[in-house]
Amino acid sequence: MGWRRLAGAVLAAGVALLAVPATSNAQVQEGIGHNTPAQGYRGKPGTTDWLGSYIWQGKQVWCVSYSYLAPDSSVEYQEGDELRTKAGVPLAPDIAANISYLLLRYSTTNSADESAALAHLLHSWTSFEHGGLSLSPESDYRTIAYNEQFHYDHLPPSARDAVDRMRKDAETNRGPWTAKVTAPTEEQVIGSPDAWKVDVAKSDGSLVGGVPVTVELTDATLESGQTTGELKTSLDGGPLNVNVVPTGPNPTVVVKLDSPADKPKVHVPAGRENMQRIVTTGGEKKLTAHASTTAKTAPGVVKVAKTDTETGKGIAGVALRITAADGTTPALKQDDGKLTGPDGKPLVLQTGDDGTATVPDLRTPQEICVVEVAAAKGYEEYFDPNAPPKACGNVEPGQTLALALANKPNKPVVPITIHAGSEGAGVTAKAAYTTELNTGALVAFGGGVLLVGGLLGWFVRRRLVATRS
Repeated sequence: MGWRRLAGAVLAAGVALLAVPATSNAQVQEGIGHNTPAQGYRGKPGTTDWLGSYIWQGKQVWCVSYSYLAPDSSVEYQEGDELRTKAGVPLAPDIAANISYLLLRYSTTNSADESAALAHLLHSWTSFEHGGLSLSPESDYRTIAYNEQFHYDHLPPSARDAVDRMRKDAETNRGPWTAKVTAPTEEQVIGSPDAWKVDVAKSDGSLVGGVPVTVELTDATLESGQTTGELKTSLDGGPLNVNVVPTGPNPTVVVKLDSPADKPKVHVPAGRENMQRIVTTGGEKKLTAHASTTAKTAPGVVKVAKTDTETGKGIAGVALRITAADGTTPALKQDDGKLTGPDGKPLVLQTGDDGTATVPDLRTPQEICVVEVAAAKGYEEYFDPNAPPKACGNVEPGQTLALALANKPNKPVVPITIHAGSEGAGVTAKAAYTTELNTGALVAFGGGVLLVGGLLGWFVRRRLVATRS
């Protein structure tokens, strides 16, 4: 009979019992929360109930066996099976999901209101009237049900607000969750950041906000230069956009997060049937998702300048062929396609008015050659079609390769100046001359001399005849 009195004295509705003769070594510590007036039942000790957390061996925990002894840090707990009600009945799936979510979301809270609200909701969902549990004052600690309305009414208004908010939060965001990473659809360029999308979604497809996620990157970094980071999904329900900078050809993003378990786990005191069962994080479930893509180096540009060797001025209209290092096969574009013209051969372009031509969007790194196809007008004399002017160089990521080609102009034309005499003073005639002899011209010239001589003889003879007559 004396043992029963002692047992009745140490039973509590979540109340820490610090000074009981038979439990002088007890290590019970309240965490954060609120006291409410005691809900009466047979053998009820004390005048208040504690709604909040306890500290068990340095961990913040919550109780799920209303009115049993408070958790004692000197007592070892072991992980039990899935959480059930105080009467041993399996939890409804939605209630189990609610509890798992709240433990995941609020188990590290520093708010007394949230801690009290969590304790209140746990007792409401696990110790309601069912399976032999009753609100009758004649019930003992083993059969008393938790009076939800009584305790809610006696919580501070701020704690009642927390109860309503957290209940709605659980119903809105409970698991199961899924995680997904989406790589950008645009071509990725090494060294240039782009947004990758991370979604944490509920069963209805809507997104969960404020979820902590760990990101791990391969062949890439965050904009900070780090290959790992701790981020949170957007509070407004949108996706989490992560700016990723590719550093290699195969950037990969992996996200890891804790999600609510389908069924929360309970911790059971070893050998103490009359002591509270406790929950901490609820046995959260680990989620992992990843995505990969490919990345290329930044494209390069080739700029060619074609100049006159004597004046240094640009030469317009020069046809240039753009090739790979061998001078015959096409160069590669950024998309790895071949840089060809309509005829399928290496692209040919002409210099502009300033004597330059530019080729953008080239794959890097690669060696590019520029070969002159035909000489511009006025530069034909020194152009050798069998060994045309050529310039080569390596185009690097994001850089402009400058190439130069120079042409020697044709030999200048030497003028001959003939003075026209007094009547033609100041007038000159210019003619080109050549060192080559033209036999046809010489024959024509000789014939002209003979014709003039014949005419002159005829004229002299004519005058003599006329004189004699």
